[in-house]
Amino acid sequence: MTETTIGIGGAAESTDMVLNIGPQHPSTHGVLRLRIVLDGERVQHAEPVIGYMHRGAEKLFEARDYRQIVMLANRHDWLSAFSNELGVVMAVERMLGMEVPERAVWTRTLLAELNRVLNHLMFLGSYPLELGGITPVFHAFREREELQAVMEEVSGGRMHYMFNRVGGLKEDIPAGWTGRVRDAVASVRSRTDVYENLVLGNEIFRGRTRDVGVLSAEAVHAYGVSGPIARASGVDFDLRRDEPYLAYGELQDTLKVVTRPEGDCLARFECLLEQTLNSLDLADACLDRMADLEPGPINQRLPKVLKAPEGHTYAWTENPLGVNGYYLVSKGEKTPYRLKLRSASFNNIQALTELLPGTLVADMVAILGSLFFVVGDIDK
Repeated sequence: MTETTIGIGGAAESTDMVLNIGPQHPSTHGVLRLRIVLDGERVQHAEPVIGYMHRGAEKLFEARDYRQIVMLANRHDWLSAFSNELGVVMAVERMLGMEVPERAVWTRTLLAELNRVLNHLMFLGSYPLELGGITPVFHAFREREELQAVMEEVSGGRMHYMFNRVGGLKEDIPAGWTGRVRDAVASVRSRTDVYENLVLGNEIFRGRTRDVGVLSAEAVHAYGVSGPIARASGVDFDLRRDEPYLAYGELQDTLKVVTRPEGDCLARFECLLEQTLNSLDLADACLDRMADLEPGPINQRLPKVLKAPEGHTYAWTENPLGVNGYYLVSKGEKTPYRLKLRSASFNNIQALTELLPGTLVADMVAILGSLFFVVGDIDK
């Protein structure tokens, strides 16, 4: 008698499966599509497919004057609006050779650090949520609300502040505002042990993230990865220390560049948390310095039509998610001839092609969430 073994599912055992994660999927932080090739439950190949949110911001820059482009640049990373504005106005000020008033410099530094904390709190809350822990996100939004209240008071906006102007800031800060900022910073700091105890102290969280998604320092350099993700892989680089702008040159004693050697998902979360605490310290240092400043202007008077002289410059800043750069080319007109945007998330997300192959599908969401990206920042 001859026995014939028939494989269940036909030829499925020898066929790789192509799976689309997104572009509309809860695990993708927005309209991102991942095209992954699976062998059983193991990822063989991963390709981020981007562009679903592309609005052509770089082309729109060429049709707006130097006041209007601040609004366009504000929006690509919607969690870091103030920092986005900063790079544009710094580029234009550099082209004009413009000196910004000291009060504007320190206030910008304070607001940039508050914006950094707001950005990081979102990921400190949402990353455990993706791994099944819902409680931390409620804590994160409570803390965010306290900081957003003072940001809204000074600028009028909750997400898109539109408070930077070429030459300084839109207007002076309200009376008593610095005291309310100090209270908000102290309140947020007093509750950060929640993430230490509730998240990092959770053995399930540590089990899901330790030694998962290890990104080497060589891959960081190859892909141009920056920010907390790069520093979690041992790459000790931070523009605030290595090429100081605003008032960071005077804050070197307070500024701490947080690094980890492991390069895994856990290290990325730890870097984010420790950097949040340091940003709160930097905010306090800015408030101390602002209390000693003499009264004075917070912006420069500008001509009715603002034209940058012919030439080009590159202004880069240490945004919450990594290095954000603007390459500005001017032909002496009131609009940029070219304004190229180098966004942090665009480079960071490319590392998925290196991180995902060889991992399990269950670990894919843990790795994806640990890269801390905003899809608008990828697509521009």
